[in-house]
Order: sequence, then structure tokens, then C-alpha cells
Amino acid sequence: MFAVIKTGGKQYKVQSGDLLRVEKLAAEAGETVQFNEILMIGAQVGTPTVAGAGVQAEVVDQIKGDKVIHFVKRRRKHGSQRTKGHRQQLTLVRVTDILENGADKSGVKAAIGAGSVSGAAVAAAAPKKAAAKKPAAKAEAPVAAAAGADDLKKLSGVGPALEKKLHAAGITTFAQIAAWTEADVAEMDEKLSFKGRIEREGWIAQAADLAKG
Repeated sequence: MFAVIKTGGKQYKVQSGDLLRVEKLAAEAGETVQFNEILMIGAQVGTPTVAGAGVQAEVVDQIKGDKVIHFVKRRRKHGSQRTKGHRQQLTLVRVTDILENGADKSGVKAAIGAGSVSGAAVAAAAPKKAAAKKPAAKAEAPVAAAAGADDLKKLSGVGPALEKKLHAAGITTFAQIAAWTEADVAEMDEKLSFKGRIEREGWIAQAADLAKG
């Protein structure tokens, strides 16, 4: 029986007993590893891999491939040339067993590339999520918290929203409202969009009575 495995970005057709040179694996000589990306096994083609299938192999040695020479020359007035050599690190393995199913329960170490990072290492290296910042409590209107401020909501038709508008305009006491002139009323009416509410609700008279206590 044969199988087609994928490792290190390459595909290999293997049979039991085959000796392969694959991209370096994170394993020592003598260890048994299992390739789990099986694209085909016998006549069964994966979609894209065959579920439950695996190929086990014994690590024979960690080796290096043939030297590859890389030569670069720049043909210019001030040209340059550079020669670099490279030997790819490889792992020599011998296929020992081809499993059509049950590979996910075999308990054999997965064949992972030496440059790969395990899930545990990723989790350990991942920065901890910053604790969600609690929204800062809205600062109370400084005017409303000022000593001596009256409860303007006692005026007819004044709720928290209108009281907030008055505070923002610097109006915090009944005495201030009681002292309004026609010009002040017109200014506040236009500035805070009260639309005649001040006169309609009789705020000045109410404020005068409330100011007396």
C-alpha cells in the first residue's frame, strides 16, 4: 500500500520501508513520528486530507542537503558581485507503517517542522488582553455640586435635562431666576431654546417664592 503525504510544503509518495529526506523535523534520531497530512492512501483520495489516516516513520538522522551556490553580479559603473552558499537542513526518515484509520488515536508524536511553533508556545507568547477599561464615571456638573445650589427641579416643568441646561448656563439658584429681567428672559429663551417656557410656566414668580424658603 502507498500513501501521499504532505510535509514542509512538499508532497511525497511513500511505501513502508522507504527512506526519505524531508524538511527538518523537530525530533531526535531514533524517535518515531507520524505524518498526519495524508492526501491519498491507496485508492482513497482526501478532501483535502484523508480523515483518520497517518504515516509513521522513524527518524534516522538530522542531515544537510547539497550546497547550493547563489551568485549575484551587478553590471554597473560601480558594480558588485556576491557569492553565497547554502545547505538546507533536512531530516532523514524511514517509513515504518501506513495507517488507513485510527491515526488520530495512535499517540505517536506528530511530525512537526523544526521551524513550526506549537499551539502551547503560541498561547504562552501571546500578549495578555488588556483588561477592559471601565468607563470613567461621568463627572458631576461642577455647578450642580457647588455648595448652595438649589434644586431647580422644583420649578414647574423643570426636569433633570432642563436643570442640567440651566446649570450649564450658570443658573444654580432660585434667587438668580427671580431676579431675571425681560432682557434676561429673552436671552435665556433664545440661548437654551425654552420657546417661551419661562413665562408660560411662571418660573420667575415660582423662583421668588422658593427663594424665600
